[in-house]
Amino acid sequence: MTRYSKEERRKLLKEALAENPFFTDEALSNRFKVSVSTIRLDRGELRIPEVRERTRAVAQEAYSSLKSLDDQELIGELLELVIGERACSKLVVDESMVLTKARVARGHYLFAQANSLAIALVDAKMALTGSVELKFIRPVQLGEVVLAKGVVLKRKLNKYWVEIRLSVGAEDVLRGNWVLFAIEDTAGIRGEME
Repeated sequence: MTRYSKEERRKLLKEALAENPFFTDEALSNRFKVSVSTIRLDRGELRIPEVRERTRAVAQEAYSSLKSLDDQELIGELLELVIGERACSKLVVDESMVLTKARVARGHYLFAQANSLAIALVDAKMALTGSVELKFIRPVQLGEVVLAKGVVLKRKLNKYWVEIRLSVGAEDVLRGNWVLFAIEDTAGIRGEME
């Protein structure tokens, strides 16, 4: 078991939160083998806000960089967006999203979360989905939190290849590969997709 000096732990804590601002105090406590109150003291000394404030700041920055869709068109809450590279969103499955008898999320909600995240990754005024290879892995239950992560795999001219994974906890629930088209003006839609 590695024990860190206070200075070393604070340096590593700062680096860990710069890399992933969504770490909770509990997760950091486990990672550094110290109490939650020690993590809180360290954060206070380093002037690092709690996870809710960090998440809100990251989300505000992500929404301000949305380009290919309006924030009302995005399904789920945007947590991170680096256009042309990667993105992350979360969706809490509520009563309005589930099948009445089965109590599982309707597939179109999960697809909509994944598809809107893929579109958000495109560096253009507008983006259209050209094709999708999609696999639903397991049903999502009422109340579960679905985390969507997207990565741009390749870009060639106005064409983007994007991988999206939806997970609940550490378990994948949907995986897909998108081909999207960047559209700069609506007059050129037909020609740009050929």
